[in-house]
Amino acid sequence: MKLAWPAPWITGLILPLTLGVAWELAVRHGMMSGRLMPPPSRLAASAWTLARSGDLAVHALATLGRVAIGFACGAVAGTMLGMLTGANVTARRLLDPSVQAVRAIPSIAWVPLFILWLGIFETSKLTLIGLGVFFPVYLGVLSAIQGVDRKLIEVGRVFGLSVMSIALRITWPAVLPSWIASLRTGLGLGFMFVVAAELMGASEGLGYLLLDGQQMGRADTILVAMIVFALLGKAADGLLVAVSRPLLCWQDTARTRL
Repeated sequence: MKLAWPAPWITGLILPLTLGVAWELAVRHGMMSGRLMPPPSRLAASAWTLARSGDLAVHALATLGRVAIGFACGAVAGTMLGMLTGANVTARRLLDPSVQAVRAIPSIAWVPLFILWLGIFETSKLTLIGLGVFFPVYLGVLSAIQGVDRKLIEVGRVFGLSVMSIALRITWPAVLPSWIASLRTGLGLGFMFVVAAELMGASEGLGYLLLDGQQMGRADTILVAMIVFALLGKAADGLLVAVSRPLLCWQDTARTRL
């Protein structure tokens, strides 16, 4: 008889809950110091205080808004340029070397330049987040188009399909799984880049909350902000997966059978 596992989200809670309970017990029994690594009970108290005052919601919504706008801009730009360079040899030879060189520049290196160019307000923050999202989406689309089986395109031509029909009926379905995977990667990087963005003179956001916790020596505030980052990132990724699932319903893969 096949063993029935609980729901995936319940299974995913086993490890963090086990670690949290173990750390709580270790601190309560004096085995570990909770000064720099507060136990879950103290984190819950800090989170409740921030939530009750409304500060946590303000910071979380500010971060989510920046990630959403930056992700949308970076995803659209990366998709369009990736399709162009993937489908056109001349465009790829002209543009791709420069894009790959710029991709190697660390994210933190853009901060002073964006402040100089765009100021310390929202434009520079959104540009930095969009830049972080752009590169994985661009590379995913470019690689997926280049990886389309040439025989499939030749079959389409044999059946008299036009260039547009080949793109819509052969190339796009082949590219779609990699595109969605690159969007998930870009979304994760968007949450990473928003921290650097919110260090650029922000007065609200989870990145600002991290910096405030550091300056005030509040390890509990820092960890609460990190946990909220993790929860928001997981929720956003889950939403993206749920939205994209109907687009991939035609796939017959091992994942769909599990």
